[in-house]
Amino acid sequence: MGTLDGKVALVSGSGRGIGRAIALKLASEGAAVVVNDLDPAPAEETAADIKAAGGQAVVCAGSVTEDDFAERFVATAVESFGGLDIIVNNAGYTWDTVIQKMSDEQWDAILDVHLKAPFRILRAAQPYFRNNPVDHHRKVVNVSSTSGLAGNPGQANYSSAKAGVIGLTKTMAKEWGRYKVNVNAVAYGWILTRMTEATAGDNAFVEIEGRKLQVGINPQVAETLARTIPLGRPGTPEEAAGAVYLLCTQEANYVSGQCLTVDAGQR
Repeated sequence: MGTLDGKVALVSGSGRGIGRAIALKLASEGAAVVVNDLDPAPAEETAADIKAAGGQAVVCAGSVTEDDFAERFVATAVESFGGLDIIVNNAGYTWDTVIQKMSDEQWDAILDVHLKAPFRILRAAQPYFRNNPVDHHRKVVNVSSTSGLAGNPGQANYSSAKAGVIGLTKTMAKEWGRYKVNVNAVAYGWILTRMTEATAGDNAFVEIEGRKLQVGINPQVAETLARTIPLGRPGTPEEAAGAVYLLCTQEANYVSGQCLTVDAGQR
């Protein structure tokens, strides 16, 4: 038996990287998962892998920034699995530059995906939580970043959004305690994903909503970062997922309004 048997989870941005690892981990512990990605193909692949391992999963593809997405996401969980117990707001990406070169579009796009989208998803879930009380504790885990805790050059938009996620988390913990919902955040340090595995300058790009965005870390910066991490290396998506899983367990029922820093002791 899994520790999350009978639970239903939403995981945004779960077609790739950390989100995929979270979806697979929650499913391996018994949760039925609604998988989301901007692109249908990786979402379908994650769902297929969950099913192949004996779990339950459905796909709700599309951008978390779409006006009707939040309601559709919540409805998919309720209609497919009959409930909603866990929400993981993970979807996001980076679009970096120094502030004097940052456009309004660049600012708005990152704030929309990292902060406005989680706000909308939680707002859409509130009526269900209010009208469908349960004996167990429900869980929300919002994904923040150490950039939101300490700032990071070239990431005024991302750092601001991730700091906002922590404020949203603390507020919702206070609003939703009466519904027996624990609301927490995780602040990731350097985790290896398609955004961070590439080497800057090698023409590595990702395409997101029609935008071709350069990704990667300068090798010298990566070497310096590794030296500042007590464990001497970046984290894996599976290690990142483990922190989310911990906050979704019933052992964390009295943990709410907290931000768990997941950076191997770097800060």
